[in-house]
Amino acid sequence: MHLDVVDLRNFYYRTGLGRAAQRAIRAQMLDLWPDASRQTVAGFGFAVPLLRPYLADGRRVVGLMPDQQGVMPWPAGMPNVSVLCQEALWPLQTGFVDKLVVMHGLETSDSQTELLQECWRVLGPGGKALFIVPNRAGLWSRSDNTPFGYGRPYSLGQLETQLKGAGFVPERHRAALYQPPSHKRFWLRSGPAWEKVGRSLSTVLASGVLMVEVSKRVYAQSGTGSPEAVRRPLRVLDGLRPVPEAKPV
Repeated sequence: MHLDVVDLRNFYYRTGLGRAAQRAIRAQMLDLWPDASRQTVAGFGFAVPLLRPYLADGRRVVGLMPDQQGVMPWPAGMPNVSVLCQEALWPLQTGFVDKLVVMHGLETSDSQTELLQECWRVLGPGGKALFIVPNRAGLWSRSDNTPFGYGRPYSLGQLETQLKGAGFVPERHRAALYQPPSHKRFWLRSGPAWEKVGRSLSTVLASGVLMVEVSKRVYAQSGTGSPEAVRRPLRVLDGLRPVPEAKPV
């Protein structure tokens, strides 16, 4: 079940809690990916609040928004880079993306297997993806006041297992949103302190979201690759039973 793009926009850009969430998650992302100069960066779901730092130096930045959610122009005051797409059919060439951010996309997807296949397809050699999902042990997944209270929450083990099954290799993980999901001024003011203290705590117990960085797994071709190898199948039973001689035609 995807949220409406209007609700997502209002939360992240028009509420103090949304702006605090945006800062906290983006800080962890930049800790993993401080630079994307001359790279293609894409975001799927509603990841555009995180992509602004890459607009200046990135070769190209694309915001992909699923048709069940809807699309909005982004970034404000600049040429639009957001596009409406089908959940498992993106208007991107295979191997086109260097960095991919998925937020409010996986946990709300109607077809997670096909979505992950599309993520795998668009990543290029050496490409990285960052999946951001609600932490099932955190307070944010239990509150309807934020977009992280919708969809399927994850534990770290569940998320990594699903990503491995889709052909990704988990590399690093982070967590964010340790402050309570409250719009009250006291909790908003103390948010940075909560994030600082939370980094020393268990990501499984305290954080509102989990963030897993993965790389694309590509298997090397085995064998000679020669068509002749297919025409000459292995005779695994040679020596155990007589092989009839070929008769001349």
